[in-house]
Amino acid sequence: MVSQRIIHGLYAVTPDISDTNVLLRRVRLALQGGAQVLQYRNKTADAALKLAQAQALGQLAREFKTTFIVNDDAQLAAQVDADGVHLGGEDGSVAAARALLGSSRIIGVSCYNRLSLAHEAVRQGADYVAFGAFFSSSVKPGAVKADLALLQAAREELDVPIVAIGGITLQNAASLIETGAEAVAVITALWNAQDIEASAHGFSTLF
Repeated sequence: MVSQRIIHGLYAVTPDISDTNVLLRRVRLALQGGAQVLQYRNKTADAALKLAQAQALGQLAREFKTTFIVNDDAQLAAQVDADGVHLGGEDGSVAAARALLGSSRIIGVSCYNRLSLAHEAVRQGADYVAFGAFFSSSVKPGAVKADLALLQAAREELDVPIVAIGGITLQNAASLIETGAEAVAVITALWNAQDIEASAHGFSTLF
């Protein structure tokens, strides 16, 4: 465990795949392509499958020395010795996650399009914040929209890494990075690519 790894570069968020072997093969390609952060997210799996997949992905992330984050579930993050957890608006407090995970783990918080949420998350001890959706997202078509002005303000006012998410592609990611995103969280444009490794490499070279 390398505590407090930097949140930077391509932040790969896993798709909902029930076949763990298929998931691992696809994630390996993304890590070979240069993904620097891996988040395990599966909204359809039961608890047993989530545990098995999180354990396997954690081992793979360690092989590549990639920061491994678990979405939503601080208990699962602790159970599989992940580097940290990412909390959405209804996933509990930063304080509760910190009490469970300890001071050396990473806690990220979704702040959607609200800078005030980010300030509060940082005040509570969040290690990074995420804003979005910046573009139309097939994963969350009804997501609130964030803009570059918000990203610029966040970069000026916050001292933690900022992650951008939502409809990010190789064609539009550069504007987010130039405005202040230290990382771009990608799902569809990565996993639906004909060549996952090449897509990951393309995103990584933007940094």
